[in-house]
Amino acid sequence: MGSDGSTPAVTGLVADFDLTPWNTMGLASRAAFGAVVTGVDQLVALAAAARAEGLAFHVIGQGSNLLLRPRIEGIVAVMATRGVSVDDRSPDTTLVTAQAGESWSGLVEHTVTQGMPGLENLAGIPGTVGAAPVQNIGAYGLELADRFHSLLAWDLAEARTRRFDGSDCGFAYRNSVFKAEAGRYVVLEVTLALPRRWTPVLGYAGLRELPPGSDALTIMRHVLAIRASKLPDWRQQGNAGSFFHNPVVTPAVAETIDGGPRFPHPDGVKLSAAWLIDACGFKGHRLGSAAVSDRHALVLVNRGGATYAEVAALATAIRDAVRSRFGVTLTQEPLEF
Repeated sequence: MGSDGSTPAVTGLVADFDLTPWNTMGLASRAAFGAVVTGVDQLVALAAAARAEGLAFHVIGQGSNLLLRPRIEGIVAVMATRGVSVDDRSPDTTLVTAQAGESWSGLVEHTVTQGMPGLENLAGIPGTVGAAPVQNIGAYGLELADRFHSLLAWDLAEARTRRFDGSDCGFAYRNSVFKAEAGRYVVLEVTLALPRRWTPVLGYAGLRELPPGSDALTIMRHVLAIRASKLPDWRQQGNAGSFFHNPVVTPAVAETIDGGPRFPHPDGVKLSAAWLIDACGFKGHRLGSAAVSDRHALVLVNRGGATYAEVAALATAIRDAVRSRFGVTLTQEPLEF
């Protein structure tokens, strides 16, 4: 509500906006104001209204990496812009530009089935295109940064559009400048550079058994099958995907941990968060209607009617147990509003 008690006059803005359908964890949540955004002009108007009224402003996509509180004061914009274009003039890469509201998994399927390989390892990741660079999503040996060309974002601090190249984005493991400066930038569109001289990326566990000559469609289907066998479908059981980052520790700390997968990392040794959680006995553990998936210890699930408080308490219990037993602090992956 504005300072004069009125609703900001922006097209599509709804008071007491229900966010329950807009988070894959399935938590009941409502915003003071919200709107489904289908154009950049509407987004800019919402941001201006929030600034003028002194309201918090949040932008979400499909809510696949969110942990929402029951009540969010301010304006929440659900990004639903659509459109994909292709520039194939370069002999080396095909540039694919997608609007922020496009489904990421849909974009991967579209490019692969249309003979534009390069994203197949990232198949099946829920969420929107606009959220992908924020998290620098990655899976099966590939990160978004590996296929990134540029993006267009709205700078809320300076009220203008900005173009970002790869070097501007500060991409790191599940991180970027857009995450580090959360609340400043809203991604509007993303351009990916898909290699014309494509070679498969098959070095990650689960893909090594595929023949070296496997095509992108085969790899994509294999990745989707692996994900389906390990991870619960959020449409059947609410979840936000991987709830914690795989921790990176010093070699000295890694040496104190007996067992578990470990991988070389530029900053030390990357451990498996799922293994650490499972070793602490949390796989399948329940707290109210929140639980750790019995299929994958890295996924917290909503068994029906779970609350923010239950999920947050379960996450805290997991972090405390892992820290106490292994001396490793887990970092939560989903963002919180």
